[in-house]
Amino acid sequence: MSSIDQYIHAATRANTRKAYQAAVQHFEDQWGGFLPATADSVARYLVDHARTHSINTLRQRLAGLAAWHLEQGFPDPTKAPHVKKVLKGIAELHPAPEKRARPLQLVQLTAIVSHLDQQIARQDAHRLPLQPLRNKALMLIGFWRAFRSDELARLNTEHIQVEPGSGMEIYLPRTKSDRSGQGRYFKAPALRQLCPVEAYLEWTNAAQIKQGPVFRAINRWGQLASEALHPNSIITIVRSCCQAAGIEGSDAFSSHSLRRGFASWANDQRWDTKSLMEYVGWRDVHSAMRYIDAPDPFAHLRIGHGPNEAEACGGPSNPPETK
Repeated sequence: MSSIDQYIHAATRANTRKAYQAAVQHFEDQWGGFLPATADSVARYLVDHARTHSINTLRQRLAGLAAWHLEQGFPDPTKAPHVKKVLKGIAELHPAPEKRARPLQLVQLTAIVSHLDQQIARQDAHRLPLQPLRNKALMLIGFWRAFRSDELARLNTEHIQVEPGSGMEIYLPRTKSDRSGQGRYFKAPALRQLCPVEAYLEWTNAAQIKQGPVFRAINRWGQLASEALHPNSIITIVRSCCQAAGIEGSDAFSSHSLRRGFASWANDQRWDTKSLMEYVGWRDVHSAMRYIDAPDPFAHLRIGHGPNEAEACGGPSNPPETK
């Protein structure tokens, strides 16, 4: 690969490249299409998968096909008017609710951390409780910073500055919303309870992580890997933490549950939309609204309604400052 090709390759995120490659492979190998494609063949491809694929999956497949044609110097057949009309017709005739991860509520996060603390306390003095320490730090940082799984996987110790008792500053060289590639700083608060800063220090000190990825795999013998966790592994960790803490329906949770859970909590605390968007890093209101459930006007009348959970758990009532 030439130097030019290397930079062109780096301009597209790895997950995007994989999705585009999968789209092209599906079109060619599984459906039997030919490349370069015509607008008619793309339209037929959409029709053949209208009942079996979600509209978002079809849009992703079109994006992959479009990218292939542009990279190879061919006209983009996905932009043809009748292809767009076919896609719109599929959305009208085959509507389906968007699949969303179940938000992790603060009371559930408290139960998870309590269970992990019990695991840590039960560990033999000669064996460091690495897995529960890692999972505790991952859950708390993921929740209070509303990070995606790929962002958690890319956290690097060299990019984190900690002020014990005050907070931590996290630098991510790239994020999904950072189209300029300049990176962004995030601040996480030190809290009286459920503290992400304390959990981070406990984990990195126990694992003796001085550089490199923060969150890594741990094998059955308690040995720490040198490379970062795969983002998909974080989904498994979230679900296993929920299940171990006795939370029902653990399969409905994913790494996005941390992001949705924080957004729901902040909304309940009456953060204004602008502050929430700035804190999480959303670029538009539509993206933010996908993570926030409408308030329940009957919440205070429901059986079992108790005091403000955030105050009880020591969560911040205002958005911490971000750079």
